[in-house]
Amino acid sequence: MEFHFSFIIPVYNRPEEIRELLESLSLQTYTKAFEIVIVEDGSTLDCTSVISDFETTLDISYYPKPNSGPGASRNYGMERAKGNYFIVLDSDCILPPQYLVEAEKSLNEQFVHCYGGPDAAHESFSLVQKAINYAMTSVLTTGGIRGNKKAVGKFQPRSFNMGISKEAFENVGGYGKIHPGEDPDLTIRIWNKGYDTKLIPEAFVYHKRRIDWNKFYIQVNKFGMVRPILNKWHPGTAKPTYWFPTFFCLGLLVALVLAFFGIGLPLWGYAVYFVLIFFDSLIKNKSIVIAFLSLVAVCIQFTGYGYGFLKSTFLVNFSNKAPQEIFPKLFFK
Repeated sequence: MEFHFSFIIPVYNRPEEIRELLESLSLQTYTKAFEIVIVEDGSTLDCTSVISDFETTLDISYYPKPNSGPGASRNYGMERAKGNYFIVLDSDCILPPQYLVEAEKSLNEQFVHCYGGPDAAHESFSLVQKAINYAMTSVLTTGGIRGNKKAVGKFQPRSFNMGISKEAFENVGGYGKIHPGEDPDLTIRIWNKGYDTKLIPEAFVYHKRRIDWNKFYIQVNKFGMVRPILNKWHPGTAKPTYWFPTFFCLGLLVALVLAFFGIGLPLWGYAVYFVLIFFDSLIKNKSIVIAFLSLVAVCIQFTGYGYGFLKSTFLVNFSNKAPQEIFPKLFFK
């Protein structure tokens, strides 16, 4: 297959993030032409001046439109893109120079209509960002829940770094209106149409994610609330592992109560787990400060996700209302 790549990037009030992303795209070692489609999703702080700085070096198409959420904005961009294979990115990503070379190489070796790439922490990220990145990617937390990353057809790509062919996009119909959760919903529908997915480990991005603890809690709490909705929509995809953060938090509360009554063994089990987290982060990040902050990030991640998952599971399964009525803030009209 002859690839003609189009990057699809929705943006909302983040012109400086777009500057960093475009700078990284201008440094790609890929020698063929590629297109960049930026969709301004109703921003009050647009990125027109930033784009003008790259118009002579990059092939950029820019589409301002009213706010409709990231999923609809990605659909909007893909409907107007000229390429035959779309690469969806979040605006807070930075690409390494070899990204496109590695993506095309892997697709030529084993073609799939949809792929995902991992994320990493850039050296310029803050200590908190690096700790959050660890919590979101480590196999000791929830980083491995999405499935066997090396098995074709089992990996669930995420929209901060996701490739999808024009054929699959048109056949599946693109993203839905739920957010977050629009990317696993799309992946499941891609599978249902008979298309395979895979992870391309070499096609990684530097993903900034949330920059403070409160925003991180809000993000993972929404992730937790979305998952039971997806389980209800796609019953065959529900996994016992999705309960892990909830049971982890409930178990910790029980362990603390038992320790108060002199039964300390369960709490020691949690202590061993946190020691493993600390040293794993220390080895990977080579920073004792990030290792300590990783403990905070993991606690926030499990608490936010676990509470959101438990609350949503109860309301979605025992309420007569549709998810859109129960959680209107998780859906765009």
